[in-house]
Amino acid sequence: MSDTMKAPAAETMAITTGGRLDASAGRVRKKLSRPWASAASIVIAILWTVPTLGLFISSLRPRDAIDSTGWWTIFTNPEFTLDNYAAVLESGTTQLTILQSFVNSIAISIPATVIPLMIAAMAAYAFAWIDFKGRNALFIFVFALQIVPIQMALVPLLTSFSRGINLFGLQVTLGLDASQGYAQVWIAHSMFALPLAIYLLHNFMSEIPGEIIEAARVDGASRGQIFFRIVLPLTMPAIASVAIFQFLWVWNDLLVALVFADGPAAPITKVLAEITGRGEGWYLLTAGAFVSIIVPLIVFFALQRYFVRGLLAGSTKG
Repeated sequence: MSDTMKAPAAETMAITTGGRLDASAGRVRKKLSRPWASAASIVIAILWTVPTLGLFISSLRPRDAIDSTGWWTIFTNPEFTLDNYAAVLESGTTQLTILQSFVNSIAISIPATVIPLMIAAMAAYAFAWIDFKGRNALFIFVFALQIVPIQMALVPLLTSFSRGINLFGLQVTLGLDASQGYAQVWIAHSMFALPLAIYLLHNFMSEIPGEIIEAARVDGASRGQIFFRIVLPLTMPAIASVAIFQFLWVWNDLLVALVFADGPAAPITKVLAEITGRGEGWYLLTAGAFVSIIVPLIVFFALQRYFVRGLLAGSTKG
């Protein structure tokens, strides 16, 4: 595709798609500014903030004070300490400390977010703009996979990791074990994330004006060029939104971690559960919870400008 033709097409598409998103955002903003919506937002904010505030205050109180009084007594009898944070950072299991498991969570969450997003973006583009036989049936099948509970797939997936997969009579051994590293956790999270990610990104990509795609084809652009130079840049708000959801899901996950992440690969959620599960360290959970939410907060606030636009995916029709 020539540079002289590519620039006008990209500019036209950016103006068209951006205008639709701005108009949709204006309609949503108007609805959310109504009195009942504002009142509901205030109530939800209070219900969300008060328990979080209580958890934070409890993490700064001595153990004896936590045992004897409620967190709200801090206003009449202020008593603060950092002993809980010092204890939780020094504690851990027989193999890992909290800080080591914190690094494990980062090593698990980033690839488990990037891998399904890469696959989902290409699959969503194919479903939205490539006409192939059985496209609708296959998309319905992918969409239907969202209703499959994760618990149903854990045992078959674990069996496949340990014993291998039989493909047309050929036994393929994956050679993955829960004590060897992160690969099995990446694969598990990617498989569970793909159906919803494909569906959301497909809704966003299908809103791109077809005239822009046709103009790029007339200019001689290949499907790869259309995807990487046109579709992918315009889909970044949706990709950022899905990335936030996926990252938070993987970071806070405990079920998949219990099954596939063991030994030196255990994330912070599993180590916290083991520390507090024994009973003697339950008071450390308040400090551990705030240690574990540092990275999710950074990710959310760093990508929040894309978040609302991504949530409007599929709402610009008409």
